[in-house]
Amino acid sequence: MSADNKLRDYLKKVTVDLGRTRERLREVEQARREPIAIVGMSCRFPGGVRSPEDLWRLVADEVDAIAEPPGERGWAPDRIAGFLGGFLGDASGFDAGFFGISPREALAMDPQQRLLLETAWEVLERAGVDPVSLRGSETGVFAGTNGQDYGKRAAGGVAAFQGFGSTAANGAVLSGRVSYSLGFQGPAVTVDTACSSSLVALHLAV
Repeated sequence: MSADNKLRDYLKKVTVDLGRTRERLREVEQARREPIAIVGMSCRFPGGVRSPEDLWRLVADEVDAIAEPPGERGWAPDRIAGFLGGFLGDASGFDAGFFGISPREALAMDPQQRLLLETAWEVLERAGVDPVSLRGSETGVFAGTNGQDYGKRAAGGVAAFQGFGSTAANGAVLSGRVSYSLGFQGPAVTVDTACSSSLVALHLAV
């Protein structure tokens, strides 16, 4: 083979390799510009939904999740006869000790705080991330919320609420509760813009 042919073959090989390198570089650059990637999800909804898979089955099977209030709520049956709604089950199943929360504070806590703690831990597990490994990291928490009345109701009839009024039923502490419990040191932002809260929280996180 002549020197010219060898040079031609070499240049062809280099050209092919260069094309592959450019394509790989393009993929890397596009990945770096990815604005957001969902790597895990968790949820709680009426109808026994405790995971995204449960939610999908409920939607796909057209399940009606509206039912009578769970008996564990302790509500007087004669006062709510015929009352239906979308209720979450196992409201008393929160493992307060797991999150370093005393039984008294857990009773005073707005259930939304309990649910957010559970789902925050669960979403990391579902993403294959050890929650403990993020302790001390700059992981941020952005939570969308809205007005709650649990504190007003609990304050009048639950002695355990005393002493926890500033945190137990204050929606503003939702993100901080998660950050503190899991040891995150990034931004902790709770957003209340009514119906658009989750959208705004997501926008700020991105």
